[in-house]
Amino acid sequence: MRKIRWIIGLMVLVIWSCRTTDDPTPNPQSDVVKDAIFSTMQEWYFWNMELPGEINTAQYASNELLLEDIIYKPLDRFSYITTQEAFQNAFVGRNAGHGFGFAFDQDERLFLTFVFDEAPAGKDGWQRGWEIIEINGKPLADYKTSSGGYNFDLGPPDPGISNTFTFRLPDGSTTTRTNTKAEYQSNSVLYQNVYPIGNKKVGYWVYQSFKATAGLTPTRSQEVENSMNYFTGEGIDELIIDLRYNGGGSVAVAEQILNYLIQSSNSGKVMYTNKLNEDKSELNQSENFSKIGSLNLSRVIFITSRGSASASELVINALDPYMDLVLIGDNTFGKPVGSFPLSRYNRTLAENDVELVPITFATANAEGKAEYFEGFPATFSVSDSPNIPWGDTRDSRLNAALQFVLDGIINGRLQQDFYRPSWEMIDSFHGLQQEFPAY
Repeated sequence: MRKIRWIIGLMVLVIWSCRTTDDPTPNPQSDVVKDAIFSTMQEWYFWNMELPGEINTAQYASNELLLEDIIYKPLDRFSYITTQEAFQNAFVGRNAGHGFGFAFDQDERLFLTFVFDEAPAGKDGWQRGWEIIEINGKPLADYKTSSGGYNFDLGPPDPGISNTFTFRLPDGSTTTRTNTKAEYQSNSVLYQNVYPIGNKKVGYWVYQSFKATAGLTPTRSQEVENSMNYFTGEGIDELIIDLRYNGGGSVAVAEQILNYLIQSSNSGKVMYTNKLNEDKSELNQSENFSKIGSLNLSRVIFITSRGSASASELVINALDPYMDLVLIGDNTFGKPVGSFPLSRYNRTLAENDVELVPITFATANAEGKAEYFEGFPATFSVSDSPNIPWGDTRDSRLNAALQFVLDGIINGRLQQDFYRPSWEMIDSFHGLQQEFPAY
């Protein structure tokens, strides 16, 4: 059977193109392209039987409006359209923007949650735990919408766009920084450390997105390999994986991580299976574990939130039949379905630089667990601490995880004080950006 490399949400693939110098100038919003979108959806969309029998593509002002009108809305929050270049760049961490994330605490104060090292914000020295008190000279309350969310009006992720932020720093002082968006290479690993807890060595790994390293074959992440070698060299007994801001990414990298985590005794067993629509059932297939390295873990502790989605959930679901899992934080997003880009199957889409990325398959673990559209529930509900730097044990979720390793329980006060924000950063994004959320 021909092997398709799957993505949850997305994956890096070589994009097929038949364009020649004689081809006409691309017209991505033409009716011909809209017809190609609809016919390709009829062939590949996971819920293709729920599509309308026919449509008048000329009535849609854009490809995006067409797609939004025809998707299976009871379950599909994920299908999108982008360009081939944007799709390929996202999966190897080529970004544009300021390069940071944020989250609210229970008092609705807004903090930087992560900053990419090589992004404009990172080069300006921004740090997790800085409180944002003004954006472009206006208080945050001015950006609140009637629905209870926020629209900070930072503009598209295009180089050259500047925004001004006023921060309150941990020492109580304030600083105002004007930052200009630019292209940058993002890092997936935000923090790693090993803590001596009782008689154990506990690894802590903050992993922000499943991105491959450009040029590596087969598709994989050098950052992942370096981190796993670090934890192996430290001889860890337990591992805490922090996915609280991880919206997903490449399934190939998720498989790489899974193969490091699985026990040698389970190598060769089913990692996950997938199912396409009925017309493509001959392409259904399973992926098996193939152990990498010498980590020997009996359980993994995950720190999760509603921002943990897609490939993050695939890792949790695939490991569940084989080891004890503990989820600390909040329920995950709920995305048991995935996509692969379809321009490679349609010349019109390829020639007009339209990358159609609808839901094309569902996944299940070795026990058949597949329907988790509501997300995975947290074993212990613990609030985020966006005001605390990475690795600081005052962080409620890290503290709870280390406490669980030491005592097998979590302080009741941490659970009683649990706060779930009504609006999170993942709510600001759709499609490709929701998979890799950052400003």
